[in-house]
Amino acid sequence: MNTVGGRPVREHPADGRTTTETTSGSDSERVRERLAELVATATDGEVTADEALTARVPLSALGVTSLAQMRLIDAIEREFGVDVDFSDESLATLDDLGLLTDYVNGRTS
Repeated sequence: MNTVGGRPVREHPADGRTTTETTSGSDSERVRERLAELVATATDGEVTADEALTARVPLSALGVTSLAQMRLIDAIEREFGVDVDFSDESLATLDDLGLLTDYVNGRTS
C-alpha cells in the first residue's frame, strides 16, 4: 500500500483517485460495508450491497436515483450521527462509495 505523509492511501476503484484514510483499515471497511447496506436499503434493493461494494462505475449508473440519495443522506445522518451537508461540488461524493466512506470517516473519527 502506498502512503502520503505516513498515512495509508487507498485508490477508489470507480475513478482511480486516491485518498488518505483517517481511521484504521478494519473500521473503515466496516463503515464502507454498512454504507453499502444503506445504499441497498435506500434503493429498495434495486442496487445490492455487493453491487455497491464492487462498483467500478458511479452509483447512479447502477440505479441510485436522486430520491435514493435523499434516503441515503437521511440514513447516514441517523446511523452515524453526522450532519450531511453537500454543496454542489461535493454531490459526487454520493455517487462513489469510497468517497462517501471517507466523508463519514472524516466526521466520525
